[in-house]
Amino acid sequence: MNKEFPRKIHIIGSVGSGKTTLAKELSAKLNIPYYELDNVVWIRKNSGDVRRTDKQKVDYLRNIIQTEAWIIEGVHSEEWVAQSFSTADLIIFLDTNYFIRIYRIIKRFTLQKLGLEKSNYKPTFSIFIKMFKWNLYFEQIGKPYFFQKYGIYKDKLMVVTSKSEIL
Repeated sequence: MNKEFPRKIHIIGSVGSGKTTLAKELSAKLNIPYYELDNVVWIRKNSGDVRRTDKQKVDYLRNIIQTEAWIIEGVHSEEWVAQSFSTADLIIFLDTNYFIRIYRIIKRFTLQKLGLEKSNYKPTFSIFIKMFKWNLYFEQIGKPYFFQKYGIYKDKLMVVTSKSEIL
């Protein structure tokens, strides 16, 4: 990977698209910290996650994007994340096949339930079902919304179906 690779990267995609895996690998190769948007939304505590207020998450995200280099990954494309898209040097849209994402959701849940994969949340059956709903919602609503709202950044947008297209 060449030294001219962008230093401010936003990765977006659905549940199971490979955002976190790509962010971790790019972070290691480029020596840039990565941040999960879910951890901007939630304060992780042993006693249970607490949702940040709108102001807290906007301020937290602003603090991240004001740094020299970052990789931000998440499914979020709401208005509070707009500052990240506008500040990014590169936006990577992971458009992984819908059925591959379904397979990954099942695999992730199974590995988490067996204790073989770490999770930021308790892997309950309820969350498992919600992931399928979120995946379908992203496919039908989230993806078209993203391109409608953030298509203005097409000059720095890279749409890929797999991390192998980047790494």
